[in-house]
Amino acid sequence: MAQLDGSGQLDGKVAVVTGATAGIGLATAKRFVAEGAYVFVTGRGQPALDAAVAEIGRNVTGVRGDASVPADLARLYVTVGELGRGIDVLVANAGGGGGSARIEEVTEQRFDTSAGLTFRGTYFTVQRALPLLNDGATIVLVSSIAGGNGTAGHGIYNASKAAVRSLARTLTVELKGRGIRVNALSPGPTDTRGFANFAGERGDEFRTHLAAVIPVGRIGRPEEVASAALFLASAESSFIAGAELVVDGGMSQI
Repeated sequence: MAQLDGSGQLDGKVAVVTGATAGIGLATAKRFVAEGAYVFVTGRGQPALDAAVAEIGRNVTGVRGDASVPADLARLYVTVGELGRGIDVLVANAGGGGGSARIEEVTEQRFDTSAGLTFRGTYFTVQRALPLLNDGATIVLVSSIAGGNGTAGHGIYNASKAAVRSLARTLTVELKGRGIRVNALSPGPTDTRGFANFAGERGDEFRTHLAAVIPVGRIGRPEEVASAALFLASAESSFIAGAELVVDGGMSQI
């Protein structure tokens, strides 16, 4: 295992980023390593996880697993514990939309799959990390501006992201005795594989539509969301707790 040899805002820190094989999670892991952290990343598919580890390149360990599966979380934290340093930064990023379905179309299985990964997985990602979290650690829960929206066909995902944002408030109170700060990060439309899947055949037409309603005139880049995650993870945000940092080009603010 590589030594902690970074030189930046997370110099010498140990970080865990779930759902980090692509998009925002991968960009965040790469930025954390660039800022001096040793990072553990997770993903559900081994080939994608191996590719992400190779892309990050150094100071990284990949652990295959699904955040909604308790046994996978247990394996993750056993692996992290072997480093012997505890966790300084936890980014609970794993989540999924589960496709589009109106309320009359939703089955119990579909509900459990979407809410299980997006909210239940986030909740237990934090709970199972508690024995390893160092006092003074930071937790970033990745929510979404969708948590404040009413979008037909996406009720489970939107409600789950709203629950993630609410959880940041509760955990701020519950963990304050250990000096652990918890904040929510809520991206807007971001140029990821997940966004491409959501856009589907609408493709360029959908991007053009969004560009017209986002004040900065475009969708976001994963690296921009990663910069916000770094801010919440670092001492630069030392007086911020229980908050929601929205990264959406102003889309939800006007």
